[in-house]
Amino acid sequence: MGAEELRALVEVDHPTLSIQRQCELLGLARSSYYYRSQGASAEDLECMRLIDELFTQHPFYGSRRLRRELAERGHPIGRHHVRRLMRQMGLEAIYPKRRLSVGDPEHKVYPYLLRDLAIVRPDQAWCTDVTYIRLQHGFAYLVAIMDWFSRYVLTWELSLSLDSDFAVRALKRALAISRPDIFNSDQGCQFTASAFTQVLKDASVTISMDGRGRVFDNIMIERLWRTLKYEEVYLHEYRDFFGAAAALERYWAFYNEERRHSSLSEQTPGRVYWAGRERVARAS
Repeated sequence: MGAEELRALVEVDHPTLSIQRQCELLGLARSSYYYRSQGASAEDLECMRLIDELFTQHPFYGSRRLRRELAERGHPIGRHHVRRLMRQMGLEAIYPKRRLSVGDPEHKVYPYLLRDLAIVRPDQAWCTDVTYIRLQHGFAYLVAIMDWFSRYVLTWELSLSLDSDFAVRALKRALAISRPDIFNSDQGCQFTASAFTQVLKDASVTISMDGRGRVFDNIMIERLWRTLKYEEVYLHEYRDFFGAAAALERYWAFYNEERRHSSLSEQTPGRVYWAGRERVARAS
C-alpha cells in the first residue's frame, strides 16, 4: 500500500482520530503523513542502494573506490556523481566511518569520555547515531538511542530529512524512560545543535562526542546498524515511509525482546537492561 492509499484509508476508517493522534499511535512525526517520494531517478536510487551496502560492509571506502565498485556492478558513473549521491545520503567520504551529518563549526563540540571507561551497568552510558534507510522509490533516515551496556534500543525515529528535530524527539522520549550518566554521539549537526544538547544539559547528562574520523569511538551503535541492515533492511523492499516504519517497529521489538546476544551471555537486550536496572535500584 502506497502513502497516498494509506492516507485515504486512515481518513476513511478512522474519522474520529486526528492526523496528529494517528501519527502518535504509529510513533511517527506528523510530517510523515504528508510524505511524498524523494525525487531521485531510478538509476541514482540503485546506485545509492549499492553505496549503502558497500559502506555497511566496508566503512572505510571513499568515493574513488566506490566509483570503481559501482562500475564493476554495471553502473559506470563519475566520481563527482558518486560524491553528489553520498552528500544526498548524508555520507562523508573524508572520514573512515559512515557520517550522516557534517558538524556545524558554530556548534560546540564536547570531548570523548568513553575511552578506557569500563561500562558495567545500564544507564551508565547511552549512544546514538543516524543511518540511511532505503525505500522502493526514495529514502529516509533513522536515528536510534541505545544503552551501551545492554545494547537495548530505548527509542528510535524515522525522518525524511537530516534536521535535528527527529533526533530531539527521540532523545526526549528516551529521557522519559530513564537518564544516563553519559550520552555519546558523533559530531554531526543533529547532535551538536543547541536544541539537542540543551535537552541533555537540562537533564544533567554529561555529553560525550566521538573524535573526528574515529570509527571505533561509537562502535556499539555501528554494530547495531550492521545488524539492522543485514537482518532486516537488506532482506525487505520497503514500498514507502509508512511501510519502513511499520517494519522497523516490528524489528526493534524482536531485537530488544527476542534476539539473544552472545556478548550478553545469550540473553536479550531487554532482559539485561531491565534486570540490570533492578539490581542497581536494590543496591542503592
